[in-house]
Amino acid sequence: MSAIHRLSISGFKSIRTMENLHLSSLNVLIGANDVGKSNFVGYFRMLSELVEGRLQIWAAKQGGAERVLSYGIKETQELVTSIRFGANGYQVALEATPEGGFTFISEMLYFNGPVHGVSRPRLGSGHSESNLKKEMDGGTSSKIATFCHRAISGWKVFHFHDTSDTAGVKRQGSLHDNAFLRMDASNLAAFLYRLRDDSPQVYSQIRKTVRLAVPFFDDFVLQPTTLPTEEQQIRLLWKQNDSDYSLWPSQLSDGSIRFICLATALLQPEPPTTIIIDEPELGLHPYAIVLLGALIRSAATRTQVIVSTQSVSLLNEFGIQDLIVVERESGGSVFKRLDEDDFSEWLQDYCIGELWEKNILGGRPSR
Repeated sequence: MSAIHRLSISGFKSIRTMENLHLSSLNVLIGANDVGKSNFVGYFRMLSELVEGRLQIWAAKQGGAERVLSYGIKETQELVTSIRFGANGYQVALEATPEGGFTFISEMLYFNGPVHGVSRPRLGSGHSESNLKKEMDGGTSSKIATFCHRAISGWKVFHFHDTSDTAGVKRQGSLHDNAFLRMDASNLAAFLYRLRDDSPQVYSQIRKTVRLAVPFFDDFVLQPTTLPTEEQQIRLLWKQNDSDYSLWPSQLSDGSIRFICLATALLQPEPPTTIIIDEPELGLHPYAIVLLGALIRSAATRTQVIVSTQSVSLLNEFGIQDLIVVERESGGSVFKRLDEDDFSEWLQDYCIGELWEKNILGGRPSR
């Protein structure tokens, strides 16, 4: 299993200190605006770039280390994180450089084996990009490095909020770009085209699920066209019930397009090691939110899912044990798991969303 079991983060944006947060197969973050839920999601983007050797590029896009370290360099000197995937683990400590980038104070692996117990192979210090890939290629701890790299590079942070006229999901794209669903679903048409051929049952399930949320929808129209350069392109067209006329994605509502993206991401036959989605309920009809809850629960039986939400309706689709409450304490983000027994009497009369509205669960604005 490559799911994240324990996660520690310190010095990353509003997350000053988070020690050994337990992550299960389904993790639902709730909290008020600006408490740190989006920063938590952003952490996963950062680490996936780090292990691919793109840390400095990522830091530059953030505006430099000053914008990444908790409340700036004067207050926070190091960004430290540790991840445990069961017996395997990965840990890094970073400090800012004068140029606004980062350098590695330390980078190490972790393994708790049945024979020799705990080992912490070190991957060096003072380097500007991760040595994880180098360790994979013939290092003494190549197996641990390979496991950790596959786990981290295998997770996907999906963000389907952009449904403007220039959004990638509405534009024509390369047919061959179909190996995996991109984080913004810009290759959705190509990905669905491959699923229709390689995984027809999954394609049919996606189509049926979309029809539940968008009753007039019948099917996708996935017809590649060939450019003069002989490159094949494809666009996300569709047709409605009792019609063979192809319609454009702009003839669907923003909420419908987002639901199609979400259904595809959560039903895909070979899901990422971890799926992370920030506020997936945006623009969805209340019934579509109920369907979304079912999709998330189903996906969590096949892979690890992390979502953040402010939707009472979506929250009602989960249990207390699924929740992670995010709050601000002393200026930093705090992440808390809840004990279902503490709310047993409340749950006799109220659903989870109502308890959140009543500020019983926490995660609400406070003075």
